[in-house]
Amino acid sequence: MAYRNYSFDRSDSVDARGFKRETFKRIFVNRSLSMDKIKFFGFDMDYTLAVYKSPVYEAKAFDLVCERLVSIGYPKDLLSFQYDPIFPVRGLFFDCELGNLLKVDTYGNILSCVHGFDFLPNLEVRELYPNKFVQADSSRYFILNTLFNLPETYLLACLVDFFDNHPDFKRIKGGVESNDHVMLTYQSIHQDVRAAVDWVHIKGTLKQHTVENLDTYVIKDPHLPKLLDRLRQCRRKTFILTNSGYSYTAKIMSYLLDSADRDEAHKRSWTSYFDFVVVDARKPLFFGEGTALRQVDVETGTLSIGRYAGALKKGHIYSGGSSEVFCKLIGAQGKDVLYVGDHIFGDILKSKKQQGWRTYLVIPELTQELEVWQSRQDVFSKLRDLDIALAETYKNLDSATTEQPNNISQIKRSIKDATQTMEICYGQMGSLLRSGSRQTFFASQAMRYADLYASSCVNLLHYPFGYLFRAPAQLMPHESTVEHTGELFEPTPSSAMAPRGFSFSEELTSPVKSVASSSSIASSGSSVFRNNSITSNRVMYAHSDEELEEELEGTEPQID
Repeated sequence: MAYRNYSFDRSDSVDARGFKRETFKRIFVNRSLSMDKIKFFGFDMDYTLAVYKSPVYEAKAFDLVCERLVSIGYPKDLLSFQYDPIFPVRGLFFDCELGNLLKVDTYGNILSCVHGFDFLPNLEVRELYPNKFVQADSSRYFILNTLFNLPETYLLACLVDFFDNHPDFKRIKGGVESNDHVMLTYQSIHQDVRAAVDWVHIKGTLKQHTVENLDTYVIKDPHLPKLLDRLRQCRRKTFILTNSGYSYTAKIMSYLLDSADRDEAHKRSWTSYFDFVVVDARKPLFFGEGTALRQVDVETGTLSIGRYAGALKKGHIYSGGSSEVFCKLIGAQGKDVLYVGDHIFGDILKSKKQQGWRTYLVIPELTQELEVWQSRQDVFSKLRDLDIALAETYKNLDSATTEQPNNISQIKRSIKDATQTMEICYGQMGSLLRSGSRQTFFASQAMRYADLYASSCVNLLHYPFGYLFRAPAQLMPHESTVEHTGELFEPTPSSAMAPRGFSFSEELTSPVKSVASSSSIASSGSSVFRNNSITSNRVMYAHSDEELEEELEGTEPQID
């Protein structure tokens, strides 16, 4: 097997940021991915190919849900509610027992707690949640993770605030009670809102309003047809996999892919941009047992009788199915597929866990996140300086210290103030991805399950389709906080383990010939001695071509 030797000198390194694309055209990398290994590009539709205009689309959905709740018996006062886009953010937990909206970090620790529109002070939060900790998998909490959840998030806050402060109701544990002794729990409010949201999206008029006012509610990106055409010109297969039905999908995609400058003779069907089309996929069920795969009659929209088992054909529409059957029929293996979607659970997590697809998460909010990150660098710098000041204060203290330094409380208050200043730049509930120096639960899910992420799927257009997306090195705290000094480590008497990277003794007893390195190794008590070790100030690689590819692309994590 042929091997190559690679070396680079650290002194030659250059700040890699200078080689990056414009910020808003970039795709960000969690796990390395070689594009020339991707044979199939799959796309979700809603909020991925079809991006809905915010906040007008959310406001329409909000109004329709309020109307639905009034129709099932809620007070008519709800019809006067107006959607406020400044308040909600994705990724909040709704506590069905206490009616609180919780912003949670990677590990389930509570970052902020809101009851209605009242932000609860730290002391009260600790009384309600003694450890300031929640279990993400508990049935008590509902995670509002999707863009469709934004109106729902705001409506839950509105209803909790409305009933808590209504003169005909009084607060009780877990909800409110009317003057007629009718109890309304936060759990039942949540269930009613969930049912109303589902009704509006499935049986209600939201889709009808959308297709009748496409210019009002849907962003038409002129680069989308170009992206899909270029993928197919590079001999990549493309498919659309959506939970939406055929009729709605056809109207949305026709609007997005129709070109106004084409005459009737040169008009293209939207299906010509895709090799395969699957509607009514019922994700995340699609990535498990799935449903029967059936063919759609494009003239009537009706489904064929029985399960379809033939090869999938270009220009035909299919309904349902499962990822296992789908991959078998198109001849795809897990890592051949890059799936692009906005739903962290239904699109990204399940496709990776169940089928091993590579994943690209669309985060439309990333545009604002980057704007704040760049424009409010003063706040981020202040937080960094306060962290340094805190470390400097503690630097020369040890276990003999019995009293806290005088300025610690002031530094902590300043950190809290700077964090709140940063949060308000994003909206009332702060950033989708962080709170101060801590990442949100949503951010941790995105980093864990999405190989790539960007503000739009169209960002793929700015990269060659043979590009190697290389993930940055993941540093542990002992690596990110300790500087490279170039000095060799000398073991101390208290060292538990002997260094393995260089020789620190020439004395040998009971030499043993090493097959791998041809160096002499001996054991004496708990110490290990090496002879003929090589110390280099250069990083050396010796890989076969195949091993180098695997090294560059990275190893898929074991997802549990």
